[in-house]
Amino acid sequence: MSALSATASAIDPALFEAAGRSKAWPFEEAKKIIARIEKRGVPEGGVLFETGYGPSGLPHIGTFGEVARTTMVRHAFLLLTEGRVPTRLLSFSDDMDGMRKVPDNVPNQDLLRQHLGKPLTKVPDPFGTHESFGHHNNARLRAFLDHFGFDYEFASASDYYARGILDEKLLVMLERYDDVMAIMLPTLREERSKTYSPFLPVHPKTGVVMQVPVEERNPSKGTIVWTDPDTGERFETLVTGGHAKAQWKPDWALRWAALGVTYEMSGKDHIDNVKTSSQICKVLGGVPPEGFNYELFLDDKGEKISKSKGNGITIDEWLAYASPESLALFMYQKPKTAKKLFFDVIPKNVDEYFSFLGAYDRQDIDARLNNPVWHIHSGNPPKVDLPVPFAMLLNLVSASHAHDRGTLWGFISRYAPGVTAETHPKLDELAGYAIRYYEDRVRPFKTFKTPDDVERAALAALKERLSGLPAGSDSETIQNAVLDVARGIERYQDTKKLGPDGGPGVSVEWFSALYQLLLGQERGPRFGSFVALYGISETCVMINDALAGRLGNG
Repeated sequence: MSALSATASAIDPALFEAAGRSKAWPFEEAKKIIARIEKRGVPEGGVLFETGYGPSGLPHIGTFGEVARTTMVRHAFLLLTEGRVPTRLLSFSDDMDGMRKVPDNVPNQDLLRQHLGKPLTKVPDPFGTHESFGHHNNARLRAFLDHFGFDYEFASASDYYARGILDEKLLVMLERYDDVMAIMLPTLREERSKTYSPFLPVHPKTGVVMQVPVEERNPSKGTIVWTDPDTGERFETLVTGGHAKAQWKPDWALRWAALGVTYEMSGKDHIDNVKTSSQICKVLGGVPPEGFNYELFLDDKGEKISKSKGNGITIDEWLAYASPESLALFMYQKPKTAKKLFFDVIPKNVDEYFSFLGAYDRQDIDARLNNPVWHIHSGNPPKVDLPVPFAMLLNLVSASHAHDRGTLWGFISRYAPGVTAETHPKLDELAGYAIRYYEDRVRPFKTFKTPDDVERAALAALKERLSGLPAGSDSETIQNAVLDVARGIERYQDTKKLGPDGGPGVSVEWFSALYQLLLGQERGPRFGSFVALYGISETCVMINDALAGRLGNG
């Protein structure tokens, strides 16, 4: 997924022309950046892409999504400019923010409560593994970004403030304090506006990031004067060198202006904040970046995902059950549409990823540039043969009660002779994911339906029909046999469909019943394909167990 280090001579002219025609959203975003630099010129040092991370809680998938999507835009830009314009991707952590509340999903919460208000890089690590809570969460983010192969630079707000990288624009903000306040005050509630200041001094005695009004400003000295509301003690604090930081909207603008950020995307909930920060950026002498507002991720209840609540899927949780590529696909698809992000979406994204990957080699150049895998893999998607889809593996684990890959491979090798863990390592990887997903996310929630009289007769008929099929029957033959059984049962006839003999077709209720009776779930795979993989005799045993009421104890 890392951006290519291509040069103009390395880019195929046909690929360049196809990129210009592509309507894929990363290319549309890249064209906005090109229009910008055609108007303003290439920034000194090249085009800077930025993503932000608030390490107040453990990293969540939304943070990864920003880096993945921004990388896709960066690579599209690289192709459209034929590699002639240098680019950088900066992943910026707002780790100098004061910790306002203790996250619900971390240990040692009493320890953290003692340090409320301090910069996250000065709060002890509740996990006991890093220098601070901010360092811990930064490390969690970086470990994943590194694992996935992103080409990025990590930046810490605490470090940038302390080293003076933002000092020049901080002094401009102090000088133009009234202009910044004129932008901010209309956005605030009346009570908040009485105490608001774009500067947050760090208390020299307690280390707390103070939310206090500024009483005096001394641009010539680069200082602000404020009073501790608890003690009444007055302090004069430098706004430079990490002695103070900016409030978050001015802080965003400060980074844009100080670093010359060209592109940064953000969530839909920040539309108004982007406008405010853009105005402040101009006051500071900068040019606001290009970017778009993506839709928010929702949990299974339709509520916004929050780091502090921990109501979404963490990066580690997704990777426990699926590959990073499937997560990248989830990020690529419809970024401006609100999407539910919970465990049930994982299998679907795994199979869709391999479906797109399988189609890639058959596509022409225009279709390839609109295929998500081109963007996920920065133009170099791998070649992978996947004879068994992930959803089918899940159902195979469910039916066979397999607890290890070896058991699964016994079924797979019989279904696809010559296919082994050594010849198909990606399939072997998916087998491991399937076992883990089933054990954690499926098995505890399975509910087998008890067959009524009609269903008992249908299952008995199905067993008899399957038993009469020749050994090694393919999935199509098995599927037709399953359909034939249902056509003779009134409950499962669909008069709106026509069967091959002109009679009623088969309703979906038949397959729904099979899934609930045999697999303990609402939905399932194409049944003929499943039986071909699992085995006819094994399926007959499973039918016997369903009739005897033994499946619920499996």
